[in-house]
Amino acid sequence: MEFSRSASISLDNNATGLSQRFRSRSNSGVRLDFYQRLVYKTILKYQDPVSGLFPGSADVHDAWIRDNVYSVLSVWALSLAYRKNSDLDEDRAKCYELQQRCIKNMRSLLICMVKQAAKVEKFKKTQSPLDSLHAKYGCRTLQTVVGDGEYGHLQVDAVSLYLLILAQMTASGVQVIYTLDEVAFVQNLVFYVEAAYRIPDYGVWERGDKTNHGLPELNSSSVGMAKAALEALNDLDLFGARGGPASVIHCIPDETQKCHAVLQSMLPRESNSKEVDAALLCVIGYPAFAVEDPDLIHLTRHTLIDKLQGRYGLRRFLRDGYRTCREDSNRLHYQPWELKAFENIECEWPMFFCYLLLDAYFNNDTEAAQQYWQMLEDIIVVTDDGLKVLPEMYTVPIDKIEAELKSPHSQDRCPIGRIPFLWGQSLYILCCLIREGFVACGEIDPLCRRYITEKKPDVVVQVVLLADTEAVQEKLRKVGIEVQTVNEVSPIEVYPARVLSYIYGQLGKSRKLALSGRPSSEVGVLSTSTLYQLHDRVIAFMPQFLDPEHFYLSTDVSLLVDMFRTDIAFLKSNWRMLGRPTIILEFSERSFDSDGKFHPALAATYRKGKTGYLHGARVVLGSLSDFLNTSCICTLQFLDSSIDTGKISRKSIDKNIRGYIDQLMSKQRISKPSLPTQTHKEMSKRRLSRDMRSRTGSIAGLIRRGRSIQVDTADPGMINIRSRLPSQEFQTEDGQLPENFHTSSVDKMMFQDMSEKEKTELDPQELLDMLQMTESLGEQAEIIYFLYLTQGLNWDTRMTSRSGKVTVGDLIRELYEKACQSKKWWLVRHSAGMLDKRVEDLARAVSDLIVHQKQVTVGMPSDNEITITRPLPPDELQHLIRNAYKADSSTAMLTQELLMYLAMFVRTEPELFHDLLRLRVGLIIQIMATELARALKCKGEEASDYLLNLSPYEMKTLLHHILSGKEIGTREEGEADILKVVPVTTKAGRSGIARLRKSIQLNAYENVTDIFGGRGLSVPASKAGAGDTAAPGGLGYAESMASDLPEKTGRWLRRRRLDGALNRLPQDFYPRIWSLLEKSQGIYICDVFLNPSLTNEMTAGEMKFAIHVENILSTVAQPEYRQLLLEALMVLTMLVEYEPKCSFSKPFYVKSLVDAAYRVFLKDQIAGEGDATMCCAKAELLQSETGPSCPLSRCGGAAGICLHFYDSAPSGRYGTMTCMCRAAAVELPMHFPTATAEGLLECNIS
Repeated sequence: MEFSRSASISLDNNATGLSQRFRSRSNSGVRLDFYQRLVYKTILKYQDPVSGLFPGSADVHDAWIRDNVYSVLSVWALSLAYRKNSDLDEDRAKCYELQQRCIKNMRSLLICMVKQAAKVEKFKKTQSPLDSLHAKYGCRTLQTVVGDGEYGHLQVDAVSLYLLILAQMTASGVQVIYTLDEVAFVQNLVFYVEAAYRIPDYGVWERGDKTNHGLPELNSSSVGMAKAALEALNDLDLFGARGGPASVIHCIPDETQKCHAVLQSMLPRESNSKEVDAALLCVIGYPAFAVEDPDLIHLTRHTLIDKLQGRYGLRRFLRDGYRTCREDSNRLHYQPWELKAFENIECEWPMFFCYLLLDAYFNNDTEAAQQYWQMLEDIIVVTDDGLKVLPEMYTVPIDKIEAELKSPHSQDRCPIGRIPFLWGQSLYILCCLIREGFVACGEIDPLCRRYITEKKPDVVVQVVLLADTEAVQEKLRKVGIEVQTVNEVSPIEVYPARVLSYIYGQLGKSRKLALSGRPSSEVGVLSTSTLYQLHDRVIAFMPQFLDPEHFYLSTDVSLLVDMFRTDIAFLKSNWRMLGRPTIILEFSERSFDSDGKFHPALAATYRKGKTGYLHGARVVLGSLSDFLNTSCICTLQFLDSSIDTGKISRKSIDKNIRGYIDQLMSKQRISKPSLPTQTHKEMSKRRLSRDMRSRTGSIAGLIRRGRSIQVDTADPGMINIRSRLPSQEFQTEDGQLPENFHTSSVDKMMFQDMSEKEKTELDPQELLDMLQMTESLGEQAEIIYFLYLTQGLNWDTRMTSRSGKVTVGDLIRELYEKACQSKKWWLVRHSAGMLDKRVEDLARAVSDLIVHQKQVTVGMPSDNEITITRPLPPDELQHLIRNAYKADSSTAMLTQELLMYLAMFVRTEPELFHDLLRLRVGLIIQIMATELARALKCKGEEASDYLLNLSPYEMKTLLHHILSGKEIGTREEGEADILKVVPVTTKAGRSGIARLRKSIQLNAYENVTDIFGGRGLSVPASKAGAGDTAAPGGLGYAESMASDLPEKTGRWLRRRRLDGALNRLPQDFYPRIWSLLEKSQGIYICDVFLNPSLTNEMTAGEMKFAIHVENILSTVAQPEYRQLLLEALMVLTMLVEYEPKCSFSKPFYVKSLVDAAYRVFLKDQIAGEGDATMCCAKAELLQSETGPSCPLSRCGGAAGICLHFYDSAPSGRYGTMTCMCRAAAVELPMHFPTATAEGLLECNIS
């Protein structure tokens, strides 16, 4: 029957007076009454009359935040339906009563959380599960019901869902928040969830890891719900039309963007242990609408339907044993091996059909809507009084399990659990109201989140160039650049980013609730690219990377320009606010070289910006006053009102801001002790006499001796390769290494450890006298470092200064500033380490890497490597890095630097990390030094010196080249005065130069592991050699490599070393290993057993399985040997793929396959008189004449394998993988149904 939505009232003019009191009900009114009865009988029936909360069930009187919010959605929707379809006054009364029930429920949840305000405050600093808000409360008492550690309370998605629906209800006209104290608490809840992108929690199902052992993990559903809540609440007035500036919620756009980036990188995966989860339906669709990419939404939805959908609903996740007949209800946790028993019999939850149905309604997909409506109707349960209710789940009866396992989805299931299940019942009623037209999709989404996938117009970035002083303005005018000074842009005020951080720190402060406001001091480029209005003032902020106090990276102009260009591209991709972004670039004295020449990188950026495009983004240059009408402008009026007093105090706010700015300026004006400085460039600097250097000989080279970077000591392969080339040292005309690396000519001889006797014999006062005599920064650094080690930072040197007492710390600070000015980067890093400086966004950088599913290790692999598997607070992280490198402060600072660069790359170029799971920073540092040693043909000690003296921009460039798989070579360079890392377009070197300079040149070529991406094992018998033609498909890469590039000794050895150090892996490596393990009896990788029972515990796509395998591979010490093991494993996986019916009779050792392949290689070398006959193949020949043969390495190759084997291409007749295929045909304990009658495997490889 069709029911009309008309609310018209038919009046009978001829009726009696009594009959005129009554008006006939329209069809829509009758139908609405039916749904009111359904809501009352199936949902409101369970609402507590005192608190308004919904209990978990009739037997459990605890109220969960998440379940209550979902349960009240249908009540809210029904009130909206009555609001617009009211026939009688009675209907308006029903609307009001339903609305008040919603408010009562939401306010009771708020009160429950407000009572735990102290936990919110503590959690902002610790992010500990024990400090989180509780997930459930007493239904009548509103008190906590279990202890902090007795339940998985940390559920960011639940709090985020509450905030999201609070925002939607407020936007629809339902006021839930009454006081400014409650506004302050909601603002702090924003701070509570804004770090969701790096907070492992227990997720929607409250169990964390799917084994239910109480291990929290990062969940896509939590990150997505937090992103949606932040976007919904931003600039929302919680008092509705009656509010003011003090009741507006503010969300930092940079934190929202981080959640967006992490969500994009994780989907369609839910977490490390759950490769897919039905909870993602609420993230890609209603109510969150958190994903902006339509293709990613389609991929996620398709994955969920393909892997989880059944006849009765969707499984929560793969191998979910909850409420199945095979689950032991007496145990809380599963044994890992038990999970396989739940495969294909997981319970199916019908409420997920409601999510899919809502998704179809919002997308206007009538076909899908009809499909899921019919599927819901087929499984709905009808009560005795004719009401339709949705059960919690459907399970396979115990007597039908075997049949279900043989033919999934073939057996009828029975409903179990709560009937009705309030969460699902509420969604079902919501679907019914939308289906019959009582509620439009836009009414339950008044904030229009459903339009998040709509294409947005191109972003035009507005660039403002300013000079910090009139002197700089005049210099710029001489080079043809007209800019204003910071003072000339008045009445617009320009401040450093730290001022904006201070202002945002005032948000949410409340003395009554003991809430301190925003905990983080970081503000990103999205925040600083916005103009702000405070009363009648307009305020602009410079990006944080321009802050001179922002670590030493801000002193490298080339890096600043690179970061500026990166921020431009970032704004183009991530700007979501109304108006255009406005970014400020300030020129200062450091924008000019020492000879007064404008920095070429800045000049090139200016010229490029004038064209209208910069780094792929549209830009326009102008002044701040020109951009006022087109810029994004936000208000800071929340500073006007004190939440505690409610009084407006503009003068006090202005005074506080001015006071903070004056405090910042005063820090820069503090007088410092004066170390001797060279005053004239043409004069030689004053150094210590030879007699004084001899008296302090134990100090000389002290800094260098404390370094932990090792190159040659454990690198016989590189020694051998380099020994074929003439070694050259970088020397000055007088034969000395530059002062950038050593303090004097005796430094190279002073590498013995300093004894305690030598430490006590040196008089500190005599050293201070020497300190004031020398102008050499290197000598000053050695003396100050000795005082730092022996006396400590706070030791009074009794030197005179206008600021009073001078400590060792004061001397180090001045040394640091002078090193920054003179661009002596080795000294900058060393002095910064002594001062315990920290990258301000260090914790954010590590978090970004971890949440992109990358594990991070710090420390040298052979010494003290520490793995970081979860986000850590900044202080704890800095302490961990310092302990990993012990006394080596230079490498500790370099580690911080590299972590920041890696985080930049993972945000801007995530494709660089697609085949990397673990980033071993210590090993990367060693590889960078090794690359310099190879490129510059210098000793390892000198290579580490050159590495530490690279500028931050050069360091970032070198790291990028290594990550991108580009080869580094050398050539002569022009007139630069320090080592440069430059692109291939650098001008060629010129003759007649007194001192040889080097730079790093790129020869782009692909990654050796790309050969594993294809198929095919047969290798044609063409001309032998490392560059032979490869087989079609899988080995085609080596063919192109050999033909496109000339033969070069050491190429493949170096490639394997780089890929091994970076832990590069072939495409789909872990799922392939899972399939191999499933068909084997186990695999030994370097004596570590990979148990086949792992396939019972984990699925092929689980991140947990990948991490487990990576942990085993990380036990291999030699990077090149690790790569040979990977090649052997890939040969095995390809055999399994092409022979699905093959099986292994017993566990096997991958090392044995590599050894067998190596013996095949040696025999081929002997037969063909190859290069290896000069070393290892000759030894093999001698052994074969005298007795049993055993591979040995006379040339110093890793793991006893000849360097020539490492330096062979993977393909070709004598390639490594070819040898492995030949060895596998003989050595492996495999059974092939396609083998010959004699049991031998036919092999095409000759």
